Amino acid sequence: MDIIINSLYSNKDIFLRELISNASDVPDKDVLGEGDTAKLEIQIKLDKAKKILSIRDRGIGMTKEDLIKNLGTIAKSGTSAFVEKMQSSGDLNLIGQFGVGLYSAYLVADYIEVISKHSDDNQLTVNLLFPRIHGMSLLDVELRLDLHLRDDAGEYLEESKLKDLVKRYSEFINFPIHLWASKEVETEVPVEEDESAEEESETTSTEEEKEEDAEEEDSEKKQKTKKVKETVHEWELLNDVKAIWLRSPKEVTDEEYTKFYHSLAKDFSEEKPTAWSHFNAEGDVEFKAVLYVPPKAAHDQYESYYNSNKANLKLFVRRVFISDEFDELLPKYLSFLKGLVDSDTLPLNVSREMLQQHSSLKTIKKKLIRKALDMIRKLAEEDPDEVHDDDKKDMEKSGENDEKKGQYTKFWKDFGKSIKLGIIEDASNRNRLAKLLRFETTKSDGKLTSLDQYIKRMKKGQKDVFYITGSSKKQLEKSPFLERLIKKGYEVIFFTDPVDEYLMQYLMDYEDKKFQNVSKEGLKVGKDSKAKELKEAFKDLTKWWKESLAGENVDDVKISNRLADTPCVVVTSKFGWSANMERIMQSQTLSDAKKQAYMRGKRVLEINPRHPIIKELKDRVASDPEDGSVKETAQLMYQTALIESGFILNDPKDFAGRIYNSVKSSLKISPDAVPEEEVEAEETETSEEATETKSDGGLNIEAEPVEKETPIKDEL
Repeated sequence: MDIIINSLYSNKDIFLRELISNASDVPDKDVLGEGDTAKLEIQIKLDKAKKILSIRDRGIGMTKEDLIKNLGTIAKSGTSAFVEKMQSSGDLNLIGQFGVGLYSAYLVADYIEVISKHSDDNQLTVNLLFPRIHGMSLLDVELRLDLHLRDDAGEYLEESKLKDLVKRYSEFINFPIHLWASKEVETEVPVEEDESAEEESETTSTEEEKEEDAEEEDSEKKQKTKKVKETVHEWELLNDVKAIWLRSPKEVTDEEYTKFYHSLAKDFSEEKPTAWSHFNAEGDVEFKAVLYVPPKAAHDQYESYYNSNKANLKLFVRRVFISDEFDELLPKYLSFLKGLVDSDTLPLNVSREMLQQHSSLKTIKKKLIRKALDMIRKLAEEDPDEVHDDDKKDMEKSGENDEKKGQYTKFWKDFGKSIKLGIIEDASNRNRLAKLLRFETTKSDGKLTSLDQYIKRMKKGQKDVFYITGSSKKQLEKSPFLERLIKKGYEVIFFTDPVDEYLMQYLMDYEDKKFQNVSKEGLKVGKDSKAKELKEAFKDLTKWWKESLAGENVDDVKISNRLADTPCVVVTSKFGWSANMERIMQSQTLSDAKKQAYMRGKRVLEINPRHPIIKELKDRVASDPEDGSVKETAQLMYQTALIESGFILNDPKDFAGRIYNSVKSSLKISPDAVPEEEVEAEETETSEEATETKSDGGLNIEAEPVEKETPIKDEL
């Protein structure tokens, strides 16, 4: 018994699930007869005084031979055979074939009585603590279990607890489950003669009462009654929600899917789920499933994302609820989906821990991911806002799918981060997930666009997909990195979510197109016929500038091919962190400074050879490389470029000092000029500040200044 209770079951609540599951085994209807005798149902009844929980089902029952064979001593029962078979084969599917579920009742009961009536035998009772079989009076065909509960299982004598367990685990059993439940009702009872006389003595007649018609007088002659509350018992149906996943998807209406979602997700709002997918999987592993996209994201959707085991997918085995804690059924990035899976091939009578090891789960998970991504893709395909050009015009003319307009944009705002996390985590489905990506670009006019749409709009000869990362679209639109790209008509993607930096470390290419961060090295924007000439002309300046920035961790100074109006920018090496990534990492609570120094990309100062400041600087360096003011200007320009490129200055004080020196120069103030010294005035006593000195035992105590009292009326 220890093996059964401690190894198979980790939660004693499931005893009721196991017993109801056994009771719902489909009987041979031919032996049931007709009328009430053939009515299949499960009934649960409580006897609080005797601490007995009874579960009764109308089925075929068991004969004396069946009872001896299946419920005999443990040493000779199916349980013993199950343990031997498990040790030899380790096959979890054996569970359930040996009647193990019945013994889950010992999680809450001291002993069990099995009362059975088969059509071919008399009624028999088996006491499973002291096994013996004896006959009783005849009843209809049935089987009843009487659980004599332990002292520490008193909670299972409460109707509310049993209702919760049935709703949680057995809500979708095919047969009706009834509980003998109590409720308070108002009933009319006759008024006692003494009470009636007392009421009449307290009531005075009025002229209107005397003039009542004959019918009212007749009604007064009737016996008087009063309303009182009393407790009554009746059979209450506990599983009124139908298992719609067992039906064909063609037979289920949208209203039924919506109602089922609200029941499944415990969502009591009137919002309709954004999308759903209902399907049957066939093959080596057969199961039925219904998946829903909720109408909105949970408020804590991404809190403790990697530390949370929260799952919204319920696992059923043959319509019996097993668990909603299986993160093995769907990956974390799809944990926002709600729904259920019902499998006939998984074992029923096992704990969650043992079921997690079952080989069928991997197959189920793979198929669920495919169906989930197809559902999301279809959500985009049916959105008129996602359709372009001629197809969009045809759809607008037809006026179809108006209610689906903007549905994918809403989905993206709620769950777009999950798609990005999927690209990071799920390499096997990375390309499918990339098709679902949405973002704004320099040409999307504030609307979301996809990678497929971006590629369609690419310029002839463009080989890379251009993107830039930052904290906001408003900031990125003014970035100097976009100047030449926009002038030449290239489209650039805006990535403004912090997770985008991680995303682009995994999304290296799409449809044979490489991704290029325009704030990093390696940007190719057409060909410049004067590139070699400019490089040679500014050779001395770039060399001098690099040497003057020797202490600034600058790897090189180069001629830029991305600038139009800005004199210079700072770019990072292709495989190092971008400026935006540095900012994100520095804001981490537990960031490691040593790791940051290692991962920080090498910085390259790129100069615009066509800008007047750069031309003037070139001439100044050519005439006097040791000019201090020129070096000061070069340093200030580099620090300014760092800020404009999105970097954080290591020494803001030094930068501020250079700015002030530049202001002095523009105002023709001497560099050596300093602020005037403050003249400290002598403090003099006034009548208001005067203090009294009191002598007390040779000690001089200086009294505190007395504040002028404000009249109460003035305060008011």
